[in-house]
Amino acid sequence: MTTFDAATLLPVLAPAIGALLVLVVDIIVPRAFGVHYAIAFISLVVGVFGTTDALSAGPGDVRQTLCLPAGGTCFYTVSGLTAALQLATLVATGITLLLAWPLEPRGDRDRTAVTLSLLLAATSGAVGVAAARDLGSWLVTLELATLPVVALAALTGTRRALAGAIQLLTTSIVSFAVLTLAAACWYAATGSPSLTSAAALAATSTPQRGLLALSVVLVLAGIGFKLSLVPFHAWTPTAYAGAPLPIAAFLAGVSKVAALGALLVVITAVASLGKAALIGTAVLAVASMTLGNLVALRQDDVVRLLAWSTVAQAGWVVLPLISVSSLGARSSAAYLLTYLVATLVVFTAVAVTIRGSRGRSGRRLTAYRGLVRSHPFVGGALALGLLSLAGLPPGVLGLIGKVVALRPVVIEGWWVIAVIAAVNAVLGAAVYLRWLRVMLEPAPGPAAPAAAAAPVAPVVTAHLSHRVALSIGVLVLITLSVQPQILLGLLT
Repeated sequence: MTTFDAATLLPVLAPAIGALLVLVVDIIVPRAFGVHYAIAFISLVVGVFGTTDALSAGPGDVRQTLCLPAGGTCFYTVSGLTAALQLATLVATGITLLLAWPLEPRGDRDRTAVTLSLLLAATSGAVGVAAARDLGSWLVTLELATLPVVALAALTGTRRALAGAIQLLTTSIVSFAVLTLAAACWYAATGSPSLTSAAALAATSTPQRGLLALSVVLVLAGIGFKLSLVPFHAWTPTAYAGAPLPIAAFLAGVSKVAALGALLVVITAVASLGKAALIGTAVLAVASMTLGNLVALRQDDVVRLLAWSTVAQAGWVVLPLISVSSLGARSSAAYLLTYLVATLVVFTAVAVTIRGSRGRSGRRLTAYRGLVRSHPFVGGALALGLLSLAGLPPGVLGLIGKVVALRPVVIEGWWVIAVIAAVNAVLGAAVYLRWLRVMLEPAPGPAAPAAAAAPVAPVVTAHLSHRVALSIGVLVLITLSVQPQILLGLLT
């Protein structure tokens, strides 16, 4: 019999059980809007509680379960790094729920149970994939983190939503095919379904090492679809623009954590081989940064701008993985977490603006003119989020993230890549400062000519759940900017 430790599995089990409870309660008490959300939030809190044990463990200490007898392989392993990604996933889902609450039309609340159950199911997959240590669980949990989001993107039934969902589904199918081939190459090279260093060390002869290298390249390509890396990014702008804003935020946040968690499982397993820097990773990182920033500079739709920003930020996320080492893995995770917090703050501020506009006008960049002056709370939070993404003070956390991401590149001696990344950091700053400049401009007065007048952000009051989400995001950004060792300590 394999071992089963419910406490270690709690971050995965809690959202999965929550998804089932929401559906069961909906059968008994249809349209119990508040009850459904209460179950969802409670399941996430229980999941967060389940990460505390691994987070408080000492360096090098791990929690394992689903182990074969007689000291056999463990199929579920949680380190401090894994627990940090799991915690980020659960908190990001909670922010997504806060975003969805006031944006859901009263007439569509019969879909609440379906929406929440799909979100919780995707969260369970995203949490589980970071700890999966066998090929079967790794593939299943990764797809569980993706497929429910396809349904959520199409749930509104609009033409834009369906177009984005179809692109996302097509991408997911191709990605799964590539990852399945990668799994086959791994098994052929190592003779084991385990994604562990011991299995990777078994591939010592030249043919097996070649197959193992091919497996890693295929994993990078398959995960590239989910991370929105160039040239696997085509679905991103369409899916973000067509999906409801909370689902776009989920795609930009939780889905990226799940994808990186899956990639780090493989990178950690092959790090013991002392593999040289991957030129393919460098090419993907540089291409994503450059194309994402250049196209984002031309966007007037803020959701599409954030979509192309995700493409650029994905390049920064994988940049440290040029070094196939524990340092590269930790640096990549650190950057992803800084991006995650800042992006959720920005999406929340955009949700407030769109809710106030009662239409699509809140998606236009000009709708944010004078936002900092007219609505200091929302405008200040949005400004802090944008400056954090740009890596400019007072968004110190973003600057620290970029320095951490560049460190493995410099250690490996890839100075050309480091210079290109620095240039892209300047381009990225221009993207966000362009948005910030509009926010700082004075709003046109009532006597301004109609041709010159630009719409002012029509935010009057933010919903309580949005205020809570903004407050949490800003508090985390400020805390981690003042005390960055909190984040870095989690990752070591």
